[in-house]
Amino acid sequence: MGPRREVAYGPETWELLRALRERAISVLKALRGHDIEASVFGSVARGDVRPGSDVDIFIPAMVSSIRVGLALEGQVRERSVVQATPRALVKALFVLDDGTSVIFPLIQPRQTELEFYRFGGEMGLEGILKGERACGVDKRLMFIEPTPWGHIETPLSDLSPGWVAKKIGVGQAIVEERMRVLERRAEVGRTGIYLQRPLAPDEAPEQVLSQLAYEDPALRRRIQK
Repeated sequence: MGPRREVAYGPETWELLRALRERAISVLKALRGHDIEASVFGSVARGDVRPGSDVDIFIPAMVSSIRVGLALEGQVRERSVVQATPRALVKALFVLDDGTSVIFPLIQPRQTELEFYRFGGEMGLEGILKGERACGVDKRLMFIEPTPWGHIETPLSDLSPGWVAKKIGVGQAIVEERMRVLERRAEVGRTGIYLQRPLAPDEAPEQVLSQLAYEDPALRRRIQK
């Protein structure tokens, strides 16, 4: 994870953050125009962006893929149904022409599955417009705490899970669960995802999920829980 340190951003980082947030604002406003509330998560919410950082948008509620498609009409490059593990949330993933990802659940999410996004840093449209930045944990298991000049990063292992949970605004269970998952991933490497089914232009995510569940007992059990 590395040592605790303070990081000061240069002009390039601030300009990159501004550009990525402009992309996020455009998508968040387009979704809100169709009564869909969403947030940006990850480095764009925290502020610690770097070349190659992506804009990732999460819709926390089950919404019709038709509504999402209408809100993003003309921007969607590819669509798929994804699931990280057999027990994980099943989601639709829409990738836009500029590389922005829009993710939304196809089944009712558990509380910890919603908190997963907040754990990494999450910010709604109002916060982005105000220039606010969120605390969160990056993929290195470093706790990122924004400062006026950049951020302070601290190894998660140096911090109490309860303190981290309170600081981010999640339950302690998600902090402990993510620590186990990310530490395991650091040991064995990323193992891929359980399901990634690209969608044809005439396929709806909800329809494809029903077909997949019929063929896959593990997926069917997750949907029924």
